[in-house]
Amino acid sequence: MATDKSFVEFIVDQIEHVGQVTFKKMFGEYAVYCNGKVVALVCDNQFFIKPTEGGRAFIGNALETPAYPGAKPSFLIDDRVEDREWISNLIRITCEELPEQKTKEKKQKKSKS
Repeated sequence: MATDKSFVEFIVDQIEHVGQVTFKKMFGEYAVYCNGKVVALVCDNQFFIKPTEGGRAFIGNALETPAYPGAKPSFLIDDRVEDREWISNLIRITCEELPEQKTKEKKQKKSKS
């Protein structure tokens, strides 16, 4: 079952005061970005946050499960998606702990001499 775009838009609208929050469709599902970092996935209309130590401490007893078959476990957020302040704090904590995205360098073409 693919995720409804309206559900992703709802999730992103819940997140405020954490920086630039965007989403991108990937393989029929969605990645949620905060300041250029992938912080969450939305798969099958479920919201998964990348696990961090700070996120684990903030959530408390977090349910960890893969967002899709073969994925690493993530925090499944199901009962607090409507709590704007709570979700925003969790995204802020997660974004702060995740490393900066590595930029891919473009390969230079060899010139024929």
